Amino acid sequence: MHGVWQDMMVTGIPVAEKVVRTIAVYAFLVAGLRLFGKRELGQLNPLDFIVLLLLSNTVQNAIIGNDNSLLGGLLGAAVLFLVNEALVRFVFRHPRARRLIEGRPDELIKDGKILRAALRRNMITREELETAARKQGIEHLHDVESARLEVSGSLSFALHEPGTAGLQHEAVMARLAAIELRLAAIAPNTRA
Repeated sequence: MHGVWQDMMVTGIPVAEKVVRTIAVYAFLVAGLRLFGKRELGQLNPLDFIVLLLLSNTVQNAIIGNDNSLLGGLLGAAVLFLVNEALVRFVFRHPRARRLIEGRPDELIKDGKILRAALRRNMITREELETAARKQGIEHLHDVESARLEVSGSLSFALHEPGTAGLQHEAVMARLAAIELRLAAIAPNTRA
């Protein structure tokens, strides 16, 4: 019984080392997600998902070191919670730090036009954009006024104003009617 208790409650590495390891891995992951983009957070394709799964397993040993104790695992988790809470509070109070850590949203569609350079920069295909739109109940991208890749990694869409599409349709119909009138005036009357 004493051996089980010792295995569970005695850490395999010093507590200070455990804290430093956890903070270092946390900082590395924050920087890595910032560097490699918002896409990793929200728009996971199968390859992104595999990377995130493997990443969690890879950094686990960096956090726990040579320590499989219950206390060591709980200590690592507690440090993660505390560091995350401190960082969240800090960036809440400091918008410039928030922009530095989280980045800014990226426009993918603006004024109804797809910004291909933004799609390339964020490695989002048109098909992925269409899929995300359909998930939000938008059948066609031509109905979208703007789309953004948010800092959370999610895609948000704004549709054309309801009156705008109707006005465009009315303008087209008026032009067609004018063309028909002109054609009727210059074409000989074929009704006999």
